[in-house]
Amino acid sequence: MTAPDLPAADLADASALTGWLAKLPLLAQAILLLAISVIFEILLAQLRLPAARLLGPMAAGILFAGIGTRLRIPMPVFTAGQAIVGCMIAGAINNGILAVMLKDWPVCLAGVVSVIIISNALGWLLAWLKVLPGSTALWGAAPGGATAMVLMSESFGADMRLVAFMQYLRVVFVAVAATAVARLFLSGGGAAPADPWFVPIHTVPFSETLGVAAAGVLAGSLLRIPAGPLLVPLALGLVLHGAGLISIELPPWLLAIAYALVGWSIGFRFQRPILIYAAHAFPRVAGAILLLLAICGGLGAVLSVTLHIDPLTAYLATSPGGVDSVAIIAASSPSVNVPFVMAMQTARFLVILFAGPPILRLVARSVPG
Repeated sequence: MTAPDLPAADLADASALTGWLAKLPLLAQAILLLAISVIFEILLAQLRLPAARLLGPMAAGILFAGIGTRLRIPMPVFTAGQAIVGCMIAGAINNGILAVMLKDWPVCLAGVVSVIIISNALGWLLAWLKVLPGSTALWGAAPGGATAMVLMSESFGADMRLVAFMQYLRVVFVAVAATAVARLFLSGGGAAPADPWFVPIHTVPFSETLGVAAAGVLAGSLLRIPAGPLLVPLALGLVLHGAGLISIELPPWLLAIAYALVGWSIGFRFQRPILIYAAHAFPRVAGAILLLLAICGGLGAVLSVTLHIDPLTAYLATSPGGVDSVAIIAASSPSVNVPFVMAMQTARFLVILFAGPPILRLVARSVPG
C-alpha cells in the first residue's frame, strides 16, 4: 500500500467542497474552527497532554479537512508560526542543560545513540513492511521534537501528514506511559501547571526575539535552506541566547497563536484518502510505538542499575521524545534529577535536528524497493 498522491499545494481539489461546511461563509468557518479548536484543546488539557495547544487545533483542522472546508493558512503565516516555534525551542535550551550535557557526555552520547538506532530500526521495519513509505516511516519514527520533525520532513521528501500522524501518536503514547510510570513511583505527579496567558512583556527581550524570528525567516528563504523557517531562527536563537547576547521571551498567547497556525496548517492536509490510509496503518504503527517504549524502558533500567540513579529519572531520560511531556512530569516529581533528564532529552533532540537528515537519507537507501 502506498500513500495517496495528494499534492499539498492543491488541497482544494482533494476536498469534498460540496458539503455543508464548505457552503458556509469563510468567516463562519473560521469562527467555528476556532471554537472547536478551543474545545479540543481543553479536552486534551484535561487529559494532561502538554502538547494540547498544538494537538487541539490540529485535530480541528483534520476534522474540517475530512468534512470539506475552503479555509487555508497562507504560507507566509505558516512560516511565521514555524519561526516562533524555532525561537521557543532555542529559548528552552539554556546553559544549565548544556553544562550537564558536557559533564555527563559519555552517558548522554550512549543514550542518544541507542535510542536513535532503535528508532531508525523500527522506522526501517515499517518501511520494509510497506506500512508507510520509506522516508516517511523514518521521519515518523525519529525520536526528536515532534513539531520540528513534522515541519522538517516535507523539505526532505517525506509526507508531512503521515509523519504528523506517527509523531503525534507517539507523543500521546509517551505522555500516557510517562505519567503512568511516574505514578508507580510517586503519589500523583505529571499534571501540567495552568500557565497564565497574559503576562507582563519585557519590551527589549520580546523585540529581540521577534527580530531573530524575522531575520531567520528572511535568511532561510534567501539561502533556500530546507526547513529554513524553523531551523534558521532556532540556530540563530541558540547562538545568540547561549552567548548571552539576547534574551528570548515569548508570551503564552503568542505561542498559542503559533501552535494554532502550525496545527491548522498540518490538519488541513489530512484529506479523506490520507485519513483512510492512516486508519489502515494505525495498528502496526501503534505496535511499533509500543515496542519502542518497551525497549527504551529497558534502556532506562540498564541506566538505573549501572549508574545507580533512581528508576524514574532513568526512565524519563530515555523516554523517546515528547520533551515537553517529560519536562512537566520530571518537574512535578521531587525525586527526579531534572537537569540530567533534560540534558539527555535535549542532546537527542539536537542530534536528530542537525544530523537527522543525512542519517535518515542513508538509512532510507537501505530500504528494499
